[in-house]
This record gives sequence, C-alpha cells and structure tokens, in this order.
Amino acid sequence: MNNLPQVKVGIVAVSRDCFPESLSVDRRKALVKAYTEKFGTDAVYECPVCIVESEIHMVQALEDIKKAGCNALCVYLGNFGPEISETLLAKHFDGPAMFIAAAEESQSNLIGGRGDAYCGMLNASYNLKLRNIKAYIPEYPVGTAEECADMINEFVPIARAIIGLSDLKIISFGPRPLNFLACNAPIKQLYNLGVEIEENSELDLFEAFKKHEGDERIPAKIKEMEEELGEGNLKPEVLPKLAQYELTLLDWVEAHKGYRKYVAIAGKCWPAFQTQFGFVPCYVNSRLTGMGIPVSCEVDIYGCLSEFIGTCVSQDAVTLLDINNTVPADMYKESIKDQFNYTHNDTFMGFHCGNTNTKKLSFCNMKYQMIMARTLPEEVTQGTLEGDIIPGDITFYRLQSTADCQLRAYIAQGEVLPVATKSFGSIGVFAIPEMQRFYRHVLIEKNYPHHGAVAFGHFGKALYEVFKYIGVPVEDLNYNQPKSLPYPTENPFA
Repeated sequence: MNNLPQVKVGIVAVSRDCFPESLSVDRRKALVKAYTEKFGTDAVYECPVCIVESEIHMVQALEDIKKAGCNALCVYLGNFGPEISETLLAKHFDGPAMFIAAAEESQSNLIGGRGDAYCGMLNASYNLKLRNIKAYIPEYPVGTAEECADMINEFVPIARAIIGLSDLKIISFGPRPLNFLACNAPIKQLYNLGVEIEENSELDLFEAFKKHEGDERIPAKIKEMEEELGEGNLKPEVLPKLAQYELTLLDWVEAHKGYRKYVAIAGKCWPAFQTQFGFVPCYVNSRLTGMGIPVSCEVDIYGCLSEFIGTCVSQDAVTLLDINNTVPADMYKESIKDQFNYTHNDTFMGFHCGNTNTKKLSFCNMKYQMIMARTLPEEVTQGTLEGDIIPGDITFYRLQSTADCQLRAYIAQGEVLPVATKSFGSIGVFAIPEMQRFYRHVLIEKNYPHHGAVAFGHFGKALYEVFKYIGVPVEDLNYNQPKSLPYPTENPFA
C-alpha cells in the first residue's frame, strides 16, 4: 500500500508547575518503554526537550516534534497538567491530536508521588471545548504505562485516516449515470474535510487512453495480470486493453495529484464506457484498490472517499458493494439456519460487477458483465472479475453528504458467511446482527445510497472515532442497534 500516510506520534508530556516535574518525566519514559516493547518504535517519538509547564515550553515542544517529522500528537498528562499550555499544543499542532493521562502507580506513594491526572483530564477536556479544538480522547483515557501504550496504538489508524484526508485528492471521470442520482455528491463537505477534487470529462479520459496505445509497458502489465488471474484468466483477449487502461489511470494519478500526496478515483463505468473503450473497467478498478488507490463505480465520490478512509484504518484492500439482494429462503434454510446464529432477515447479499480485489475473493474468473450484456454486445462487456467474497469478519460503512450538505455516516459490523452464492459478479452472503431494523431505520430512513464500503475485519471502533473527529454529528453517526435499543423512528408496537 503506497498511497497511505505513515504515522509518527510525538509524545509530549505535560506538568503543572505545582507538581513534581519528575512525575511526568518518569511516567513518559515508562510509557515509551511500554509502547516500544509491545509495538516497536516506528510509530512514536518521545519529545525530550522539555516537560510542558508553560506556553514557552509548548512552543519548544512543537518545534521539536515538527523537526522529528511527527504528524500526530499525543499530549500525555503525567500529572495534573497545565490546562492552557497543554490545549495550545493541540491548537497549534498541524495534525490529529490525542489526550491521555497517567494513573497512579502504588498505594505506597500517594503523597509525593500522587499526580492527579485523573482530575487534570477534566480541565483539559473543558479547555479544549472552550477553544473549539478537536482532539481524540479514548473511551477511558487514564491508565498505566501499558494501558496508555494500547491507547496510542488504537489512535494510530485513526490518525492515519485523518492525515490521509488532509492530503487527499479525489479524481472523478464523467457525470453520474442515469438513474444513479442516489450517488449524489455535493462537494462542499469535501472542502470542509480538507479533501480536494478534480472532476474530469469521460472524453478527457478517453483521449488519454488512446494516447497509451502501443505503450511499451503494456506487455509487462499483461504478465502481471496473467500471474494474478492464473486459471481464472478466461478472457485473455481483453488483457491488452485492460493493461492500457491501468497505465492510463496510473499515469493520470501521477500527473494530476498536484500538491496532494494521496489519491482516490470515482470512475464512470457505463453505459457509454463499454462501447467506446471496448471493455468494462472492473478488473482494473480491483487492482488499483489493491494497490491502495480506491476506485469507486458509477462516479460515487463519497463511496471512494469512504473506501479511502477504510483503507487508511485497515491498511488493507477494501471494496464497494451494492447492498443488493435478499438471501433466498431455501438457501437460508439449507446453509445458514441451523449453522449460524442469524435470522433470515439478518442476511443479505453484497454484490458488484467485479471490482473486488482478487485477494478478497475465494476464487475468481475473468468474465463478461452479465447485466450490461443484456443491453450491449457481449464482446464490449469483457473485463469483470467474478468470484465469491472470502468468508470472515467485515465492517460495512459509509460516509455521505446529504443533498443539503450535511455529513452523516453509518457503521455495521458483521461477517461474510462461508456459503456459496450460486450467483455472478463479486458477491458474498453477508450477515449483520439486526440487519432488518438497520436497513429500515438507518439505510432507508436516513436516505443512504445503495453503495456501501466494506473493510475486511472489525474496524467499527476506529471508524466511529474517525467520523466523530472529522465532524459527523453523533446523532447522524448510525450503527446496527440491538433490540434493546430502539431507533427513534421505530414503531414501539410493531
């Protein structure tokens, strides 16, 4: 994954001047030692120049961690801490910040060695709110050195996503296809998030594609594809065009990312794409996503933005799927009912034409796109990747801007079941607890589009914190609630 930021957390310890500075020094050293022993040293830097007790110390610490290349900040309350100076650290640091505090070590040292950081965290949070400063505070932010090391490690993927968004450019091609207004993308919230967007015509992309005819790199790219597909290479005749298209996109990214470090693509894939380019882009989309450059279908701008966030959090390939169809009753009865603890309405099929990376498929075959071939010549719909999605834990999620430019998001953890889909496309049988209620009172009630991003693993905790940090109101940050917690719109008599 070469399209993601590397996180380096600067750990700055603070101290209130009426407390022994040695408390913060010793506790900072213990914290760094605990982190190093458990997780390694690449992601943290111990600021040695001072313990921050004043605004002057704050400036010195900021200069030091900036010089060290830190792009994330951990403000560590080794004792009560100076509420003004410590919150100014977060205010003037250019990147995501977290606040944690030291627990007391021993009953035998509660006179000279008591730090009161439990109390100081309250003042820190109050001052952050007064100054309108964003900061990540863990669920329980006070702990031993080992517990605080775990908190920093949980902060790293959150920080990676926030840093990535601040340097992201989304490149889109073409307007949304007819009847896909559900993927609407008011761009104001992109700018509010710090994301740049470059909107291009499909004709611009087609021109660039034509200029790559005969590119000397095409044979090597075809060989890559052949090796990846193996026995699933059922349409070898389309690989030259797919290789040409992949090189076109990769060159476009390099030529157009400008001052931004990271890129995601919202691509047009039909209906004119096939007749003009002569293939479908699904397989190429899957390959770029596997490289860490998420590509969404149907010019779904917030879909590719969601994919990028999930890639940052998971450091793995993600996919974008339609929340597509119900599981037939006979399939549920035969393969799910007595084997898994899910009701029929907890299950559904997630599907897309063929955009899921080969590493996330149990098997794969290069085929033609059946839905498109119903209205187009089959020969121009070659290039889709078919296969059942690998079983295992997943997180289904999406960040969306509404038509009136309000941010909202959903997160639902579940799994892909080891059940043969007996269908086509990149597809899996998904199970999410209380999906029936989530479908009605979140996806329908909140007007979400049919696309959802899928991360392979349970990443709800980190995604929830990312969405909170970037400004999604808690009331618009939805999840699949248990039966004991009704939705606001749920009929209590149903």
